[in-house]
Amino acid sequence: MKKIIRVWDLPIRLFHWLLVAGIILSFVTVKIGGNAMSWHAFSGYCVLSLIIFRIIWGFVGSYHARFMHFVPSPKGLIHFLRDKTEAGLGHNPLGALSVLALLFSVGLQAVTGLFANDDIAFEGPFAKYVSNDVVQLFTSIHYFNENILIIVISLHLCAILYYQKFKGENLIKPMLVGDKEIDPSETEINLSADLGQASKDGSLQRGLALLLLSLIAVTLGYFITS
Repeated sequence: MKKIIRVWDLPIRLFHWLLVAGIILSFVTVKIGGNAMSWHAFSGYCVLSLIIFRIIWGFVGSYHARFMHFVPSPKGLIHFLRDKTEAGLGHNPLGALSVLALLFSVGLQAVTGLFANDDIAFEGPFAKYVSNDVVQLFTSIHYFNENILIIVISLHLCAILYYQKFKGENLIKPMLVGDKEIDPSETEINLSADLGQASKDGSLQRGLALLLLSLIAVTLGYFITS
């Protein structure tokens, strides 16, 4: 009989899908331009709040959300690539690198947007505090990183499709419902993979996540509007 284990807590799942929505909105509004750039800025602020939340949650959140439980060491990554270790319930080593790449690229895009200036319809709220050379540098990074972000997202989607088609593993469903089904015997075969470790997802964790995200959003909003 299959065993159901909570892997992704509600804060992680909401973070994931809100980030997806924010990225899509950012891409759409920047292509429209004009008055839509105000929405582009708003989505960027929301995305930055989410990224900051995810970084903090990676240290104080539930078991499988913590970086220490899924970011691989170089040795662990090599062993995984050589099929010498099994993946755990959360992100496997390659998935962990994908998560880090996404967090870095999306975060870089959001931060540089605060200082960017397209000389047409948008000026970042922090652009007035730095020199023109710095503004130009951050604007260039913002434009260049957009292409990097598209590549990283494309690789992420390809990995999801690969696991679905060739390994028979649905990576989307657990991010929707939070749970994974495993064979209890797998926890005995490979204890090092943390296959039996569930993530806490109670009212305490959810309340802490809501408080944390609210504080981040309010603080960021204060600095942006002041």
